[in-house]
Amino acid sequence: QCDLQGLWRNELGSNMTLLALNAAGIFSGSYHTAMAATNKQILVSPLQGALQHPRVKGHITFGFTVQWQFSDYITAFVGQCFVDHHGKETLETAWLVREEVPSHKDTWRATR
Repeated sequence: QCDLQGLWRNELGSNMTLLALNAAGIFSGSYHTAMAATNKQILVSPLQGALQHPRVKGHITFGFTVQWQFSDYITAFVGQCFVDHHGKETLETAWLVREEVPSHKDTWRATR
């Protein structure tokens, strides 16, 4: 079984800390990105998420959002946790980032 609680690092140098899950699978934490398209100081940002309880043969799937404290962006992540035969846990994720745009006609360029 994978334990999401704790400190996670990715290959780009970003750090994520996930706090204990409650009985419903809800968790919170913080994200400190190493990558950002901004001239502003990068700040540690809060995250909120939930996991789908694993099935008997399955692996944990989860999702969370990060509310960036240094920009007008918000990012949604979804992923799954895998444990190899040595017990090493790996999170595989995909994300979408949404930035604020001035009008509805600009919405086409707001999500990456």
